[in-house]
Amino acid sequence: MAGKKGKVVLAYSGGLDTSVAVVWLAEQGYDVVTMTADVGQKVIDLEAARNKALHSGAVKAYIFDLRKTFVENYVWPSLKANGMYQGTYPLTSALSRPLIAKTLVDIARKEGAAAVAHGCTGKGQDQVRIEVCATALNPNIEVLAPVRDWQLTREAEMEYALKHGIPVKATTASPYSIDENLWGRSIECGLLEDPWNEPPEDAYELTANPLMAPDTPDYVEITFEKGIPVALNGERMDGVKLILTLNDLAGKHGVGRVDMLEDRLVGFKSREVYECPGPITLLTAHRALETMTLDKRVLISKKELEVRFAELTYEGYWFSPLKDCINAFIDETQKYVNGTVKVRLYKGQAVVRGMKAEKAIYRHDLATYSEGDTFDHTAAVGFIKIWGLPIRTWTSTFPREDKAEQPIEA
Repeated sequence: MAGKKGKVVLAYSGGLDTSVAVVWLAEQGYDVVTMTADVGQKVIDLEAARNKALHSGAVKAYIFDLRKTFVENYVWPSLKANGMYQGTYPLTSALSRPLIAKTLVDIARKEGAAAVAHGCTGKGQDQVRIEVCATALNPNIEVLAPVRDWQLTREAEMEYALKHGIPVKATTASPYSIDENLWGRSIECGLLEDPWNEPPEDAYELTANPLMAPDTPDYVEITFEKGIPVALNGERMDGVKLILTLNDLAGKHGVGRVDMLEDRLVGFKSREVYECPGPITLLTAHRALETMTLDKRVLISKKELEVRFAELTYEGYWFSPLKDCINAFIDETQKYVNGTVKVRLYKGQAVVRGMKAEKAIYRHDLATYSEGDTFDHTAAVGFIKIWGLPIRTWTSTFPREDKAEQPIEA
């Protein structure tokens, strides 16, 4: 046993990586304080996690139900930004890391700890997210990464855990690495590392196989206020309940399976499988409502910033000046995103089937070709002449030299 080095606050899930990290840090001479965050894992026994941490050698074990905070301060801002990394991944795991980092720093301040720690490996994004976010909040905090620095394989970690009497779920028979929260579930490792392999059904838990999903669709009406969903089918509910309800309903229809080759921040491509039934449904509805309530140029600029928002979140720059500025722009746009979207859930797809908003830029009297049309058709002549003036001016000055096209035969 090394000499005493003071306290370290460890982000503790009770999984393989953090379970061995408790023992390893204690062996290095640290008094280990664990922090377990409930951000909506489908199955989590907080008291069991506390007992396991203490059994493994922690001197104190904190447990927190952070679901409400997670939804209001992290999920909803991402939904308002239509946060999708590379246009595909709803930032499931990435969104929880800034909250975990902030909680670690808060506990470290309370406990007088000079360091925080995590169980990430050297190949993952989470090490970057947690460390960058933690030092953004406290530039003087030290961040330890036992699993990364120890450079153990998962097999070696399992042997170490067994040697020290630490029960772990991961086995060589079921080698998936799972991360889960209210906003979805990520599945890695094992057969999934070969992009040629179709993900086996035992990898999924939140979604039905779309081929085996019900033959009758469900329709859900989602009401938004300032870009935030507040009701399903007319029933108002808080964010946690709304997401859980939609996860179950959309998951039953196989909605939200994502299978992608993702460009990791650390420089290589990784095959990633996600289950995000509620998020995919909400993102689909939210984007649709914005087309009804936001100006054309606002939409164009917002889409550009949405890409940057997702990249910053993915890269661990949640607490950064650029993201603060993007947040301010997005919040301004969401003042007008109020209305209800009807979505059909069927065989793996969430499809918008209707929208309505009390105040919308879409105007029936302008769009209709039937009685009640208020569009000024006579204005089109002058509009077209002025709109085409720059092109006519150019081509009259510099005649086009296109190759002659073959004449059209009668």
